[in-house]
Amino acid sequence: MTSNGRLVLAGAPIGQAGDVSPRLRQALEGADVVAAEDTRRLRRLASELGADITGRVVSYYDANEAGRARELVEALKDGRTVVVITDAGMPGVSDPGYRLTRLAVEAGITVTALPGPSAVTTALAVSGLASDRFCFEGFPPRKQGERSRRLSALAEEERTMVFFESPHRLAESLEAMAAAFGADRPAAVCRELTKTYEEVRRGGLAELAEWAAGGVKGEITVVVAGYAAPEGEADMDELIAEVERLTAAGTPRKQAIADTAKTAGIPKRELYDAVHRRSATP
Repeated sequence: MTSNGRLVLAGAPIGQAGDVSPRLRQALEGADVVAAEDTRRLRRLASELGADITGRVVSYYDANEAGRARELVEALKDGRTVVVITDAGMPGVSDPGYRLTRLAVEAGITVTALPGPSAVTTALAVSGLASDRFCFEGFPPRKQGERSRRLSALAEEERTMVFFESPHRLAESLEAMAAAFGADRPAAVCRELTKTYEEVRRGGLAELAEWAAGGVKGEITVVVAGYAAPEGEADMDELIAEVERLTAAGTPRKQAIADTAKTAGIPKRELYDAVHRRSATP
């Protein structure tokens, strides 16, 4: 039997309280429990919205998410309405929320969302880059080796990519992206979206890395153009397959690449690099 409880994932403003819908105020006032990433920010937001929160307010952040999620599921099983709200944007999108949502779904509890502003789609919209197909990659790994491997795996991702990054790691991450994607790959750094000092800086990755090295403050979202195959590489997958067929038949790899490149009318080095990238991809 499905519980009468209801989990509401509430989108919080990413800068301007006026960007949220009246439904957020209603949800906060009607909740039995409000689980907030930062209870002080919640109180400030409630004051700006003129919302009177009468339900129980509990903290729900990275360090206590696992234990608190189990506690909140019990409240949901008892028929309570629980609203989850993070500092900005949607719960579960690089913010606490996923674990609780998963447990609630497994328990047969109704899960719904109260849409709100999103730094991901806002940055994508103002970046000036293609928005018909995109992927969200969250925060790049902090460690240099892990970050390089992750970015290298995305080198030929054709969709526009959206990343979050902290201001003190921005320059380092942009340098790593320039190394993995190419110095001239178009990108946009979106800072303090919707806030007073909003800034969108557009350019090649190397150029943006040089700019960021001077120091950047605020909330950061980075949008990077997807991979565009060089002219003449449209059939590269077929050429790589031909190299693999020849090597499987006993032709030395170097000779297979040379013969296939000559037949296709492309530089041998270009095909060699493509084969090497493919073999290096996990």
